[in-house]
Amino acid sequence: MKNNIQPKTDYLRLYGELKSERATWLPAWKDLCAYLAPTRGFFDGQTPNQGRRLDHKTLLDSDPCLAVEILSAGMMSGLTSPARSWFDLGLAPRELSDAPGVREWLTEVKKRLEDAFAASNVYSTLHMFYQEIAVFGTAAFLLEEDPQKGIRCRPFTIGEYCLGTDSLGRVNRFGREFFLTVPQMREAFGLENLPPSLLVSSAPNRYHKIIHLILPNKDYSRECLDNRRMPYLSVYLTESGHLLRQSGYREFPVIAARWEVKHAADAYGRGPGWKCLGDVKMLQKMQKAKLVALDKNTNPPVMVSANVQGEVNLLPGGITRYNGTTDAAVKPAYQVQADLSSLENAISSVRSTVRAQFFADVFLMLSAQNYSNMTAAEVAERHQEKMLVLGPVLERLKNELLDPLIDRAFALLYRQGFLPPAPESVQGLKMKVEYVSLIARAQKAAGLSSLVQGINYAATLTAANPQVGERVDYNRALEEGLNALGVAPALLKNSEK
Repeated sequence: MKNNIQPKTDYLRLYGELKSERATWLPAWKDLCAYLAPTRGFFDGQTPNQGRRLDHKTLLDSDPCLAVEILSAGMMSGLTSPARSWFDLGLAPRELSDAPGVREWLTEVKKRLEDAFAASNVYSTLHMFYQEIAVFGTAAFLLEEDPQKGIRCRPFTIGEYCLGTDSLGRVNRFGREFFLTVPQMREAFGLENLPPSLLVSSAPNRYHKIIHLILPNKDYSRECLDNRRMPYLSVYLTESGHLLRQSGYREFPVIAARWEVKHAADAYGRGPGWKCLGDVKMLQKMQKAKLVALDKNTNPPVMVSANVQGEVNLLPGGITRYNGTTDAAVKPAYQVQADLSSLENAISSVRSTVRAQFFADVFLMLSAQNYSNMTAAEVAERHQEKMLVLGPVLERLKNELLDPLIDRAFALLYRQGFLPPAPESVQGLKMKVEYVSLIARAQKAAGLSSLVQGINYAATLTAANPQVGERVDYNRALEEGLNALGVAPALLKNSEK
């Protein structure tokens, strides 16, 4: 087979193209980082273990950062909670899932996937993922195999990676810069793969930039799946273009999601942070104005008589001596009458707007609601109404986060032997993932009311004409209703029983 592997200069050119596409997004990301996520982001040639000074003159009000934390915690508990089951496995058509031995196999696979997620750093990575996508509109992490725990994640922050999309708008290219010392490079890539110039370096602990690219492989071959003929090519380069390692992936290993995209060709998304950045800047300015007003009220500017002897003592009980009998030695330069209550009301209004943009009111209102005079059904319905606000976001995250995460994790664990072999009756079939998280159940339960209304209407007609009731499949209605509520199908007996 002819070797069509691209020369090293092409890799640098491709990475340069990805960086050029990203360049127009950097100013907005830096602005968002300064006002909403001061501990996130990797810009302007930063290196590891390099602290960044926080601008507390800008961040006078921490409420926007708290709103981000509430949203990320709410998304974590609503979509991928480590404390409860958030997905089920099945086969299409559904009847295949009830075949002998298949349901037990699906249950065991789900349990081992959940165990692998809990044992690895998946959930801690997802929490950072939700923070990033809420503020910047884009988030990504790398999912690779781990010999001990099966899988492990490498989280990224905005500014340290680049993305590219295919003709359908799906992310299929990835590039990043990271830094290693010479001893770390020797451990990661082997001594024989390092450039000679680094081996004679007089500063072995100095950081060197490494470029990592993941691209669709032009040399992909189904017949020869060695690590250089896999569907996706992975290359590591030095900044000068020296090839450190070349390998491949069977699946695209980067889980990258966008909150929403303005155009299908956009590689990066926009999130709630983009919409409320102006409000956040206004809030910080209003807080600064309030502090200045308070300062002038408690310590107003003063005028000092020319007859004052020595320095003016403005401390409580302080004495200032002056020569004169009529004019006051020290008096306010002007009267400060700041309307602090109106200013505080305006600040509260802006805070509410910011919290609404980050859906913080959706999550916090549920805990603050008084349920003493409500039935359990009414509480559940109120809970579902609040969660439905995040419905459109769930659809995109399902396609760009949840589905790729489970597919990639399943493939990695299966190839390493962490999963039981599939029964012969289902080998080669595509697995179906059903999401049963809090937000997913709220979406499904919204259609339950129409189902109940239809059954009640049929019951009313049955009282007048018993033949109407014979046309209603109550068993199927029971299955659909339980599925909408997120109840496990294992609770139902099969037709033979």
